[in-house]
Amino acid sequence: MENQKLVVDVREADEFKQERVPGSLHLPLSQLDLVASGILTPLKSCSITIMCRSGGRAKIAYEKLRLMQLIDPAKTEVYTGGILEWKKQGKPTEGRATRVLPLMRQVQLGAGLITLAGSLLAILVHPNWIYLPLFVGAGLTVAGSTGFCGMAILLQKMPWNRVKEVPLPSCAVQN
Repeated sequence: MENQKLVVDVREADEFKQERVPGSLHLPLSQLDLVASGILTPLKSCSITIMCRSGGRAKIAYEKLRLMQLIDPAKTEVYTGGILEWKKQGKPTEGRATRVLPLMRQVQLGAGLITLAGSLLAILVHPNWIYLPLFVGAGLTVAGSTGFCGMAILLQKMPWNRVKEVPLPSCAVQN
């Protein structure tokens, strides 16, 4: 890692699994409020670089973590340009070779296919199939209004979307 800094990647699980800085710690921006304290408290002594795809989410994460007093601003930086800039500079990345659609595209594809199938079944087979697209529409309404998306949670648990757990970096170990 650059200058022995711990890289904290705040992208979502599907992006992180696809490609990441070797040895980076995954802390998704969408879960920052829930898990940051437990993960970052033992890392206060570390020099941290916060990274995302292009830099925007990393800036948001930096501000949130600073306000939560979970980072030392003197030892923490945002990697300008994100992993795109990292790769452009020829620095190493790791991940899997196969491409998986981002989680939200998987949700959109799933919801669209279920709605289409339910509608066709209601027209061609039996009118009660109309409840399937209605159920999907209700689920999308709940997701949009509350931020809770059952389909995204279910898809995130699928084998192709799982992210391997990474142990805490050595700078968290107190001597």
